[in-house]
Amino acid sequence: MPDAVSAADQAVRVIRQALAESGVEHQEPQPGAFVANLPGQKRLKTACWLVVGSQGLAIEAFVVRRPEENVDKVHGWLLAHNARMFGVYWSVDDSGDVYLTGRWPLAAVTAESVDRLLGLVLDYADSAFNTLLELGFGSSIRREWAWRESRGESLANLAAFEGFVKRAR
Repeated sequence: MPDAVSAADQAVRVIRQALAESGVEHQEPQPGAFVANLPGQKRLKTACWLVVGSQGLAIEAFVVRRPEENVDKVHGWLLAHNARMFGVYWSVDDSGDVYLTGRWPLAAVTAESVDRLLGLVLDYADSAFNTLLELGFGSSIRREWAWRESRGESLANLAAFEGFVKRAR
């Protein structure tokens, strides 16, 4: 057991240093548990938890709430993409919310692997975000677009969905 403790302590030191050097906004709300706030383009911010345990590093990032519609299509999309992913994978919690999750052995926790894992989380969350919203919340997006359009309200924060909304008409 002393090896697992020392490996965990080493992983905590490595993650702490890697986050400090990365320039990514982060906190350590409790010893060995880190939250890195990853800035994206489509999903503006993804909070990624890195939690060091006695046997490994757990990675978790919330991506979207439980889909309102097309749940089977959303889950199918997630499963199809899992086959091409590395380090983290799509998962769904008991409420149906969608996450990226992963496990990493303590011995593999290096500054480079922390950087790579955070990059993967950011890339997967950001690149999938609009697709997941269109699949799981398409009706709500179209209703919101129509409501704003009918009242002359700004559509700026829905601009990414313009083609989606117009295809549905």
